[in-house]
Amino acid sequence: MTTPDTQRPRTGSDILRIALRRNIGAMAAGTGLMGLYQAGETAFPIALGLIVEHALRDRSPGALALSVGALAVIITTVSLSWRFGMRILQKANTTEAHRWRVRVAACGLQPVARDVDLKSGEVLTIATEDADQTADIIEVVPLLISSLVAVLVAAVALGLADLRLGLLVIVGTVAILSILSVMSKRIGTSTREQQARVARAGAKVADLITGLRPLHGFGGNHQAFLSYRSVSTEAKHQAVTVARVNGVYAGTALALNAILAAAVTLMAGWLAFAGRITIGELVMAVGLAQFIIEPLKLFSEMPKYVMIARASAERMALVLAAPPVTTPGTERPAPGGDLEIDGVRYGTLRRLKFQVSAGEFVAIAAYQPRVAADLAAVLAARVPPEAYEGTVRIGGRDLAELSVEAVREHLLVNPYDAEIFAGTLRSNIDPPGTSRTVAEAVEASMLTDVVALHREGLDYGVRDRGANLSGGQRQRLSLARALAADSDVLVLHDPTTAVDAVTEQLIARNVAELRRGRTTVVLTSSPALLDAADRVLVLDDGVVTAEDTHRNLLATDAEYCRAVAR
Repeated sequence: MTTPDTQRPRTGSDILRIALRRNIGAMAAGTGLMGLYQAGETAFPIALGLIVEHALRDRSPGALALSVGALAVIITTVSLSWRFGMRILQKANTTEAHRWRVRVAACGLQPVARDVDLKSGEVLTIATEDADQTADIIEVVPLLISSLVAVLVAAVALGLADLRLGLLVIVGTVAILSILSVMSKRIGTSTREQQARVARAGAKVADLITGLRPLHGFGGNHQAFLSYRSVSTEAKHQAVTVARVNGVYAGTALALNAILAAAVTLMAGWLAFAGRITIGELVMAVGLAQFIIEPLKLFSEMPKYVMIARASAERMALVLAAPPVTTPGTERPAPGGDLEIDGVRYGTLRRLKFQVSAGEFVAIAAYQPRVAADLAAVLAARVPPEAYEGTVRIGGRDLAELSVEAVREHLLVNPYDAEIFAGTLRSNIDPPGTSRTVAEAVEASMLTDVVALHREGLDYGVRDRGANLSGGQRQRLSLARALAADSDVLVLHDPTTAVDAVTEQLIARNVAELRRGRTTVVLTSSPALLDAADRVLVLDDGVVTAEDTHRNLLATDAEYCRAVAR
């Protein structure tokens, strides 16, 4: 039975119910086989007791051969049922964990962000560890039922020998589970807190890795290290707390199980001494008393795993049930590619107003870097329309009225810190593999030397975050990807800050040539890019304060000259 992936779980309990319903077939088969395994394990000491009983009474080779054959059947049953039962359950577990990883990753990668107070590192932890621990419920339930089967078979077998032995096992099991169920709640609470703190530490690491070079640039790496050490220390202390609680739980469970096994053994010895049970039944009782420690241990650990699975499911629900930050429209922009900013007020932007005609190449020189960052965020639709005043129009349509697909199809904003992925140069330039302008994009971004440097060419392997590329090579690779997309409106944010002046001049000329007839906006202070643009807009304190060509502004505006001249 399967549950449609379109169903949105709202709580951790919903997630667990979906997981159980979706794997009911595998769990039924696994429960049957694991129940057979536990029944076979229980049957072994019972068979030994019967063999002793018959050996003392009959003492015939035929009875001995029959007993050995019966033991062989039991051992074979135990081996095969365990092997195939665990194979079914672990396959279902792994598959279910993968499904939830995909669901969480899909939420994190949606164009419209979710309204949840989690960083990317925390979402990563939820998509990995929490997804795995939630899927463990697929194994927990069958193992719980099979352990119960073993305890019941042992109780029935002992009850047939003497009712008091069977009742002792049942009453002892109920008492053990009652005590441990109370302790498991403490484990669930501690585990939830630990997962949250580990996720926060992971998010901090992700932030530090992303900003490592800037931190070194202004000497903030030591303070950043202290900040991470504080967060990771909290996670460590909570992990120690969880380990302590788990240790107390495991020790208590083992002690209670041992006490029950000892009680069964002592009562069986007393009954045999009193002549109430036979020697064979005594052997069976002692064997079962030793055997039931394992299923009782497994049975008593299940509440802990259920609480851990529930805690992880609750964290996944934070992502899966979170509503989108904004609800996109359904319209599409008119053809042409013009861009209009009309009275936008957001962050450092102060009633910003300008228009870029279709096919125009406009450079924007922002005196304050934060102004350029805020403008890029608004244009990239990373800011919900309701979070800023004013209107952004693409092709004459309000950005809030457009579907996400239409915005992504017509407008591309390439940030200065665009990610580089593990793969090849080609897969980074053209991720979907559909671009017809890869060669032109490589040429325009001056990435040709990187391609020519390696025998594999565009198939040269790139490590995660471009670790085997220089800063300039990563920036040119990111620019090539933006140019290869060939969108109607392209916004570039500081695309040449990591290249030398000569390369920058060539890139500016190439970009202007390649994008001729397509709308292009560049947020930059680069003289080369400013000079290549049809006109330059000067932004100071969040508003347009000047507008002209680069060379005219150099000749007439002293402040502009000081800001951009190198």
